[in-house]
Amino acid sequence: MAKKIKITLIKSAIGQKKDQIATVKALGLNKIRSEVTHDDTPQVRGMAKKIEHLVSIQEV
Repeated sequence: MAKKIKITLIKSAIGQKKDQIATVKALGLNKIRSEVTHDDTPQVRGMAKKIEHLVSIQEV
């Protein structure tokens, strides 16, 4: 079974760079405190690292 990570949006993306806003949307995050669960892949880890100042990451 693949490992999963849970990503929670903890800070608004308003005022951030366009590519960071696009990354938030691509991960499926909409409102503050919204959560998504993704497979723990290098691609998803890279996206989460790009917006690490806006999100909280937990291994599931």
